[in-house]
Order: sequence, then C-alpha cells, then structure tokens
Amino acid sequence: MYQQPIVMLDFETTGLSPAMGARITEVAALKIEGDRIVDRFVSLVNCHVRIPPFITSLTGITQQMVDSAPCVSKVVPELLRFIGEHPLSAHNASFDEKFLIAESRDLGLMPRHRHLLCSLKLSRRVFPGLPSYKLGMLSSSLGIRFSGNAHRAEADAEVSAQVLLQIGSHLKTHYGVPQVDAALLARVAGLSAAKVPAFLRSQAVH
Repeated sequence: MYQQPIVMLDFETTGLSPAMGARITEVAALKIEGDRIVDRFVSLVNCHVRIPPFITSLTGITQQMVDSAPCVSKVVPELLRFIGEHPLSAHNASFDEKFLIAESRDLGLMPRHRHLLCSLKLSRRVFPGLPSYKLGMLSSSLGIRFSGNAHRAEADAEVSAQVLLQIGSHLKTHYGVPQVDAALLARVAGLSAAKVPAFLRSQAVH
C-alpha cells in the first residue's frame, strides 16, 4: 500500500509543552512500508529531569526507569537517523513534532522529514461521524486492539500505525484510489471533511 516508507512517531513526556520545560521520557518510531510495520526504534530517554507523580500514574514510567535509560544526547541523534527524510506521522502530530524539534535543537540538530501527517486529523476526514478520535476510542471504533499498555510509546505508536494502515486501505477499497502516499494524505488532511469524498473520487481509477 504505502510504497514509500512513513514513520509513525510517539513520545511520552513529562508535560504538554517543551516551551514550559517538559521533556521526553520515551520514544517509539515505527517504519511503515507496504501494508505493515517493517522496522522500529524504541527507547526510554534520560533527560535528567524529575518525573512528576501524575506522569508515573498515567504511563507507568518511573524515575528509576528514566534514570537508568540512555541519555537524550544518544537517543535523539539515533532517532533522527531512523526517521531520515521519510514522511513523519503521529496521532495529534503537532504535539510530537514540537518535542522532536525542541529536543533536536537542544543538541544543535534539526529533523529532516519531508511531510508531517496527523493520523487524528486524517481520521476525522476519512472516518467522519465517529464518537471520538482520541486514540483509545478511535482504535475501538476501528476494531484495533492495543498490544501493550496505552500511554506507553510503543503501544500508542503501534495502534496509530494500524490506524494509518486502515486509512490507506479505506481509500483504496472505498474510493478506488490507486496509490496512497504521503503527498495524497497531506492533501486530504488539508481539506474540510465535507470536501474529502469528492476529492478522493477524483483520484480514483476510472
């Protein structure tokens, strides 16, 4: 399906914004190619910060886990090499991208991904009318099961990747779109939900 790789990214963090001092605690990056996940990069991250108790309650990530994890100065360069110039996706993508950029800049680096695809925004466009687009509710609506604990990076990235695969499959089977790639998904995400069906029909094989 996806002839060119797309990397699905998920961070666990100490808060909502790097501008407010939040840092990453865990990362998962899953490379999607064809109709499956073909490679993955997963790591806890030591940013030398205190883990708030509510984050431990939410994610299960403890201070001891991050204190013994690889340093951010090692993890982020490896992550950037893994992503390379491939299109990047995440569920609520602006959240994960701002952490990727902030952590990279702190090390004098810069991400090189060519597209940013939000699986949450795409789901709203392609599957309108669902009760919720939060990852847990969305996955339930689409029949996708978590293979690990929610609010852990790898489990969330895995489910988000399956959402993106379902989006690609739906565009092919429901609309007859011959080739689904990052450029097409970016165009879909930029449309209002009402305009998406007509656009996709215009891309179909006739």
